[in-house]
Amino acid sequence: MPSYDFVLNGRAVTVDAPADMPLLWVLRDKLGVTGPKYGCGVGVCRACTSHLDGEEIQPCVVPVADCAGHQVTTIEGLADGEQLHPVQQAWLDCDVAQCGFCQPGQIMTAVALLRRTPNPTDADIDRIENVCRCGTYFRIREAIKQAAAALD
Repeated sequence: MPSYDFVLNGRAVTVDAPADMPLLWVLRDKLGVTGPKYGCGVGVCRACTSHLDGEEIQPCVVPVADCAGHQVTTIEGLADGEQLHPVQQAWLDCDVAQCGFCQPGQIMTAVALLRRTPNPTDADIDRIENVCRCGTYFRIREAIKQAAAALD
């Protein structure tokens, strides 16, 4: 079985896995990282959203071989020690989560959005495609705006 080296949340890791194994299964089953959630398995619900070299990805459809030599960040890698990322803090301040299942993916998508668009409009935020079955979209919008102001 081939080995793949990459940086996960700031630390170097090596995993033995088939080349086509989805990164989500490597993260959850081989590395014990449970923030990215399995929802649909086809990259549509976006509950597993993480970052590859700072760009948003859906690890349920990205093979581990594509990650070799790159940096992978999950929700577990956002905080700086005890200091939450401004998006994480805004999520708490705005009481976004209900069931919480989709929230790691929502937060990772919001972080990527704010990197691309530091002061997003409602229309920019509404283009986020992550599915929230609880329907907390209005609080997600509020939290993203709060985080944008904090990052300014």
